[in-house]
Amino acid sequence: MHKNFSLALSLLAALAFVACGDDSSSATSDDSNSVNLDSSTDVTPGSDRESSSSINAQSSSSSINDDSEYDAAAHTLTDLRDGQTYKTVTIGEGESAQTWMAENLNYAYDVPTSSLDSSSFCYDDTADNCDKYGRLYLWSAAMDSAAVFSDAGKGCGYRNECSSIGTIRGVCPSGWHLPSKEEWNTLFTAVGGSSKAGTKLKTQTGWTPKDGVPAGTDTYGFSALPAGYRGYSGYFNIEDGNADFWSSTENLSYDAYGMYLGYSYESAYLDYGNKGYGNSVRCVKN
Repeated sequence: MHKNFSLALSLLAALAFVACGDDSSSATSDDSNSVNLDSSTDVTPGSDRESSSSINAQSSSSSINDDSEYDAAAHTLTDLRDGQTYKTVTIGEGESAQTWMAENLNYAYDVPTSSLDSSSFCYDDTADNCDKYGRLYLWSAAMDSAAVFSDAGKGCGYRNECSSIGTIRGVCPSGWHLPSKEEWNTLFTAVGGSSKAGTKLKTQTGWTPKDGVPAGTDTYGFSALPAGYRGYSGYFNIEDGNADFWSSTENLSYDAYGMYLGYSYESAYLDYGNKGYGNSVRCVKN
């Protein structure tokens, strides 16, 4: 039985959080499972890099899409829509390996139609917090419901049950996409299960310490920051104590699934929350 996201956040702030989301703690792994850094060649067909007879070491590990450039050797993603560059990390092994942004997306996506349509925000409406944490996106904005970049998430928003299927680019740069609920579970499995994933995915600094112990070990370089969230009515809450990330998987018309981390919990949780909330976005490579 799933908890209501709004209630869960309030309970978290009161240190009475009770998790009932999806749990991958049955997965077996340990801290010896090292981060795999992708150094394979990934070249867009028809590009200058593919046709060149003198591909150097750096370009052979890079790929260019319509509005992004990924450098596997440098472990960076450059969003050519606004020129911002993000760290990336590859976690897992073999076919289950995933390449993630190691920082929250900070692309300013705002479609001025209504407060419940596609919008993104800085925590406390302060620009410096976007630089620090990335932006907080309504689910409609995360899904690109206005179809600015693709049609995959068109019409997906508050009170709209869109039943989207397949990979959803959403607000992510081309060649990357908004992770599904299943892809978050794959990440949990790679780091040893959801019961310990919270500690392993959080940064070592920035979180409110519990009994003097830092909240995270950042074992795999995912570097989850406590960016807090934006509530349905426009308030901001739990900076330094909570990290909430959208998935592309919805739960009927009012809710969609997200991945949640709290400062005082070792676990990571998948649960559904109100689409009108503003959460962080982490993109995963196609």
